[in-house]
Amino acid sequence: MFEPLKSYNALPELPPSADLETKALLKKSKTARLALQELNLTSRTLPSLSPMINTIPLREAKDSSAIENVVTTDAKLFRYAAIEGADADPHTKETYRYLTALREGVVTLKTRPISTKTAVKICQTIRNANIDIRVTPGTALRNQVTGKTIYTPPQGEDLLRKLLANWEVYLNTEDSIDPLVKMAIAHYQFEAIHPFTDGNGRTGRILNILYLMSQELIDLPILFLSSYILQNREAYYGGLLEVTAKSLWEEWVLYILDAVEVTAQQTTDLIKSISRLINETQTLLRTQAGFRQVHEVVEAIFSKPYFTIGDITKSGALGNRDTVSRRLGQLVELGILDVMAEGRPKVFYQPQFLSLLTADRI
Repeated sequence: MFEPLKSYNALPELPPSADLETKALLKKSKTARLALQELNLTSRTLPSLSPMINTIPLREAKDSSAIENVVTTDAKLFRYAAIEGADADPHTKETYRYLTALREGVVTLKTRPISTKTAVKICQTIRNANIDIRVTPGTALRNQVTGKTIYTPPQGEDLLRKLLANWEVYLNTEDSIDPLVKMAIAHYQFEAIHPFTDGNGRTGRILNILYLMSQELIDLPILFLSSYILQNREAYYGGLLEVTAKSLWEEWVLYILDAVEVTAQQTTDLIKSISRLINETQTLLRTQAGFRQVHEVVEAIFSKPYFTIGDITKSGALGNRDTVSRRLGQLVELGILDVMAEGRPKVFYQPQFLSLLTADRI
């Protein structure tokens, strides 16, 4: 029996005994899958992959970190991402490590399936510490407003590893359960196990993205589940707790399926807008700036929210550093680019692109 103040060592193993093919779940999983399919198809039409690989995941990193009250601004995060060796406050650095962990996780999928080892490595990168499965007691989750303990996860390394082994098998066993439903179930279980002293939520949300990629539901790590969760944080934590206390699986899975559908549609709209902007910028570069290597220049401009003269020089798109500096100045005069007023090195950005990346979510 669940009691908030006692370690939940009786956490049931997967799969759950609940009916996972109710009419509501089947209907919602279908619409969520369709939204994911449209996102995947749309992502393949973007003229350049750089905006999706290098910039879109920054939004996920920022929102997922904010859920855990690790808060930074778009400007701080984008500047830190743009300037090699730049200094930043601890929250900005920690947020950027989420992106690093996500990228590392994508690489591991090429050689091995999602596992406990994957989760440990992700959490180590996020926390910038050589941590492992927790061994000391005392971990408890508290209401951030009242300070009251609402959940005490299982305790004991052997038990945690046993539960994680079951979680791992469940994720990687082929069955008739819709992968989106399975993702929701596995996410609950990972958060309920709470294998680390800190970083569990962010690790779990990266694992969600990796699972969708492993099931070939998305090609790239570009789904903003954290955007939805941040806007509906109370329902997120409430849903997790309701599964623990009352086994309300259907409500929890519906919440995650809605997150998938809404954020897939949102990301699809964003990619379409970026694609239109890239095409418009290519036209302006040809007609107003007289650029010949349009594709290479656009690739460089849209590879990061902020970029420097050094970034463009390295790309080789415009020649040597002096030529790059002169040509970027020309683009600023034409209104195609803008430049930050303060700081060194000089930082440029495409204003409409930046506006799309920082627009309100949901």
